[in-house]
Amino acid sequence: MVIDKIKKINQVDDINEKNVKASDMLVGKWLKCSNCKEILYKEDVKNNYSVCPNCGKHFRISARRRIKQIIDEGTFEELDANMQTSDILNFEGYKDKIKLLQEKTNIEEAIKTGIGKINGEKVAIGVMDSNFFMGSMGSVVGEKISRLVERAIYEKLPVIIFCVSGGARMQEGIISLMQMAKTSASIAKLDEKGLLYISVLTDPTTGGVTASFASLGDIILAEPGALIGFAGPRVIEQTIKQKLPDGFQSSEFLLEHGFIDKIVERKDMKDTLYKILRLHIHN
Repeated sequence: MVIDKIKKINQVDDINEKNVKASDMLVGKWLKCSNCKEILYKEDVKNNYSVCPNCGKHFRISARRRIKQIIDEGTFEELDANMQTSDILNFEGYKDKIKLLQEKTNIEEAIKTGIGKINGEKVAIGVMDSNFFMGSMGSVVGEKISRLVERAIYEKLPVIIFCVSGGARMQEGIISLMQMAKTSASIAKLDEKGLLYISVLTDPTTGGVTASFASLGDIILAEPGALIGFAGPRVIEQTIKQKLPDGFQSSEFLLEHGFIDKIVERKDMKDTLYKILRLHIHN
C-alpha cells in the first residue's frame, strides 16, 4: 500500500491520467499513522472522519470539526465566544503564549460551548480542543462549562461534553485546580434537576479533567484507543513499584473494568448520541 503511493508520486504521467493535481504530490498532502505506520492521503483521512482507513486509529480533531460532525448544520449557537483568559498570577510569558496560540490556531480557548441540535434534538454541548494548550483546564474552561450547564438547566436541556485534556493548566496554579470543584458542583446541580449529562472521552483525557466533570457523566462514552487516566503510566509505575498491565488506561481497558459504558467509533457517534437522547426524552 505504501509502495503504491510512492509510485504514484514518482509516476507523474499516471497521476495526470487520473486527473490528480500536481500539488497533490506535495509532502503536506500526506501523513503517517502513528499506529500502523501507513502513509495516508490527508483528504482520504478527512473524509473518513479523521480516522485511519487502514487500522482505525482515531486522530485528534479540532472542536470546530467535531461540532460539524455532531451538530446539525446551521443549528449551532456558540456561547461565551469572546471570553478571554487573564494572567491572574502574572506567570512569565503566559500572555504572549496565549496570544501566539490564538493567532496561530484561530482558537480563543481550549473549549467551545454552545446550543445546537442532533438530528433535531436540542442539546447543550461543550467540545474541548487539544490544539490549544493541549486542552488544559484553566479558569475560562471551567467558567464556560459552568455557564453551559446553567444555560442547560434554564432551558431544561441535556448536556454533552467531549473531553480531551492534558489536565490542569499550570500557568494558572491554584485557580486552575479550583475549576475541578467548580465544574463538579455545576454537574451536581444538573443532576438535581434530573437532566441528562453525557461525557465523551477522547484521546487523551487526563489529569484534573478526568478527576472532575469527565468522570461524572450519567453515561460515559469513549472513542476507540483513547488514553484515559489521571497520572501517566510511568508516574504510576514509579509510585506503586509495579508493572502495569498491557493496555492500561486505554478506553478498551477501562470498558472492561467498568469505568466507561460504551466505546463508540467516530462515524457512529452522532447516531449513538441521538439514540441516547431519544431514550431519555421518552422516559
